[in-house]
Amino acid sequence: MCIPMALLFIFVMAAPECTSLPTNSDSIRNNIHNILNIAQITLVHIKKLKNKAPPQIEVSTPPINGLTGISLYLEHLDNELQSPFTDLLIQIQADVSSLDRRVRSLALMMDCPIQDKPSVEPREPLFPDSEHYVTLAKVQHYLENLPPNKDKLKVC
Repeated sequence: MCIPMALLFIFVMAAPECTSLPTNSDSIRNNIHNILNIAQITLVHIKKLKNKAPPQIEVSTPPINGLTGISLYLEHLDNELQSPFTDLLIQIQADVSSLDRRVRSLALMMDCPIQDKPSVEPREPLFPDSEHYVTLAKVQHYLENLPPNKDKLKVC
């Protein structure tokens, strides 16, 4: 009779640890890991397009200061990538949009101030191909700087 009681006691005591929900710090760590993975995947997608792109374009992007700034710039890039004129950038736009949602989710989890996304009217660029390559270069430059600045994903 002692063995079944001992097993029942062990099962009851071990069950809460097996079924516990992840802590807030675990969720934050997982979100940061997912954000960096999406950034790396997006860079792979960009490199696949490089065969079709003109030579290297020099661009500047804002510094990576925290979740609020990252979200604002990703939203800006997402808006620039939305265009009815090309199917080339659909995957990159989907990646950036997904990345923006993850950053926003992390920011909300950490009580960071995040602005609502404004609705954007699609515009017709004067030189669509040139603008797309410049936008692609901006995305690449910004996402290449994200992993070295991953500590900024822990602050607002």
